[in-house]
Amino acid sequence: MPPPAAQAWPQGIWQRRGATAWLLWPVSVVYGSLVRLRRRLYRLRWLRSTRVRAPVVVVGNVVAGGAGKTPLVMALVQHLLARGRRPGVVSRGYGRSTRGTRFAGPETQAHEVGDEPALIARRCRVPVAVSERRSDAAKGLLAQHPDIDIIVCDDGLQHLALARDLEICVFGAQGVGNGWLLPAGPLREPWPRPVDAVLYAGSPPPGCTTACFEIVRRLGATARSAHGRAVALSELAASPVIALAGTARPEDFFAMLRDRGLVLSQALAFPDHFDFDSWKPNLDKRQSLVCTEKDAVKLWPRFPDALAIALEVVIDPAFFAALDERLDRLACASLSSPS
Repeated sequence: MPPPAAQAWPQGIWQRRGATAWLLWPVSVVYGSLVRLRRRLYRLRWLRSTRVRAPVVVVGNVVAGGAGKTPLVMALVQHLLARGRRPGVVSRGYGRSTRGTRFAGPETQAHEVGDEPALIARRCRVPVAVSERRSDAAKGLLAQHPDIDIIVCDDGLQHLALARDLEICVFGAQGVGNGWLLPAGPLREPWPRPVDAVLYAGSPPPGCTTACFEIVRRLGATARSAHGRAVALSELAASPVIALAGTARPEDFFAMLRDRGLVLSQALAFPDHFDFDSWKPNLDKRQSLVCTEKDAVKLWPRFPDALAIALEVVIDPAFFAALDERLDRLACASLSSPS
């Protein structure tokens, strides 16, 4: 059975202002009006944001189609842990089969909470909660883990129901595309917009008026199976492999593999958050199956020998210095405010 299409067709439309984008432009004008109205209702407090007792840092984007937020969330959590903080993570939990608020630990299955929250819980070993309303996830997380002193929200830049103290906007190498709103372009909301920091791969986004920091994405040096078997990428380059990716931009993963010298006999692209339950592959068992960490949390129950390769991010150290300074100021403000 061939893999489903990767649903990459909008990316080509969104990168330029061609005929199809112009046809969709009137719809994007209506969409933009609704986005501005919703934000205005929150600003006027006709719609309410929930503030929780711990500071909230939102890592999100304004571009549809994925920007590599989850590796950045994990890097941010690991930095906070190194500083002696006690972070928790909240998320929408896309792709899960459950509803309501759910909590994730290192052994939680992806279908219960979503692939990205399951990966974060497994890799970072911090409390994770998901809910349709991230504000509910944050409240539930603090109720279960009262020692948490900071919450990182994976995605949610547009989820204004959860009040936040810091907003970090992430851009991939595609930037803002053609600069138009959905569906004529990739923007979820107008850009530029106020945020506390911008992290970008490639070139800084146009119109950025806040602190911008470069990130570099790369593959880890080792692939691992569900049983902990480790194989160096240099060893995998010795013979052809089958590559699999169910992400927003699977071709980026395949290109990174080729850049590291791997030969791909097959490059199987699936839709983002694909659960693989219906996948009936006919694979050459003599070849290694390599995948992203995000896909591994769903593949390993059926294919424990699949080799997961971590996506690492190298972040400008100035970003962490600026982040620490801002968090210290928030802590001082909290201590000096009346109870």
